[in-house]
Amino acid sequence: MKRLLGLAAAALLSAAPTVASPVLMISVDGLRPADIIEADAHGLKVPNLKRMMAQGAYADGVVGVLPTLTYPSHVTLITGAAPGRHDVANNLTFDPTDINQIGWDWYSEDIHVPTLWSAARAKGLTTVNVHWPVSVGAPIDYNLPQIWRTGHEDDRKLMRALATPGLLQQLEQQLGPYAQGIDESAEADENRVRFATALIARHKPALTTVYLASVDHNEHAFGPGSREAMATIARNDAMIGTLVAAARAAEPDVTVVVVSDHGFAPVRTDVNLLAPFVAAGLITFDATGKVTGWDAEPWFMGGSAGVVLARPQDPALVSKVAGLLAQLKADPDMGIAEILDARAIATMGGGAKSSFLIAFKPGFEAGHDPRADKQTPSSYKGMHGYLPSDPAMRSSLFVEGPGLKRRGRLGQVDMRSIAPSVARILGAALPTAEAKPVF
Repeated sequence: MKRLLGLAAAALLSAAPTVASPVLMISVDGLRPADIIEADAHGLKVPNLKRMMAQGAYADGVVGVLPTLTYPSHVTLITGAAPGRHDVANNLTFDPTDINQIGWDWYSEDIHVPTLWSAARAKGLTTVNVHWPVSVGAPIDYNLPQIWRTGHEDDRKLMRALATPGLLQQLEQQLGPYAQGIDESAEADENRVRFATALIARHKPALTTVYLASVDHNEHAFGPGSREAMATIARNDAMIGTLVAAARAAEPDVTVVVVSDHGFAPVRTDVNLLAPFVAAGLITFDATGKVTGWDAEPWFMGGSAGVVLARPQDPALVSKVAGLLAQLKADPDMGIAEILDARAIATMGGGAKSSFLIAFKPGFEAGHDPRADKQTPSSYKGMHGYLPSDPAMRSSLFVEGPGLKRRGRLGQVDMRSIAPSVARILGAALPTAEAKPVF
């Protein structure tokens, strides 16, 4: 069967492909485009991504969504919709009384629009997933979803229960233990790549999604551009090479799409955002530090924070919180760049749960201890979650396939255009995507 890939820049898109072609979609969490585009200047050896640049197409930067966090961004990458529409608006679930044991938004039922996985299934195409965020319970044929709780051995039982029935047991007989979901090291990524390559070889899927966590992990721990982060990027490039080789062995005409979810910026200061809410009587604690009541509470998002109201239609409460936020923004020690109200959040495609959003200046983030000083040294060396208008938050896109009609630079790309581009390659449809394909 003749395969049409029809990869092109947005200006050259005049005809959609009529038959499906396989796609390998790899996410390298936190990969900054300049680290690859300018790799030679940094002495960074990334031959696989450099080959994709030379033989394929790449973005100067991908403009992300609000907030520039892993889970909202990864859902946008597979839906083409912003968080305000797909409804995954943070990494963590909103948990004002702290009872969910730091629960993340793991479950695909919280995605309220079609995904690439569901679009592929509607076409009768085979899908494989390894560790993509928000994939528990997703309509995927061979699914190793991302989830963890504590890193205890019981997490392995949870993973076996939530993966495609019997899949993990079969693979572990061949490959040994699968990495714990909470493990974000390069070694864990390499482990998951082995499982992904085995699945590709065995099932020859039309769509494969694979997520790598270790670059983001080391950028948080050591800072973007650090020796440790750059070394991890090089290791991830080798993993990309392994995945591409497996995919091409299964289907020579595969299109490879490498993406990231956000950029990164250095951070140095934690600010105590909780204490002013406590002082204003908006959050109450008992003697043990447990929340006993709340009217408004920050929802932490790295370089920003939503503010969720218990009664968002209560004008008195809205006015009280707006007044408090204006006072905080006027205090230079709080490091606040901008306060968005609900209308501004909606205009920027953010989720509807937050009535306000606090956007921090570069170098600042919210601390999590209400008893801390107003400012303390940050717990991380690097952070994201800042406004998507910040150039430091730009993410990456590299594409390679035999049907490329335009090669080289694609300029700045809207993150929402990536999923419909992949859907077009597959011959599938994403009618709820909010942007046109770019390749």
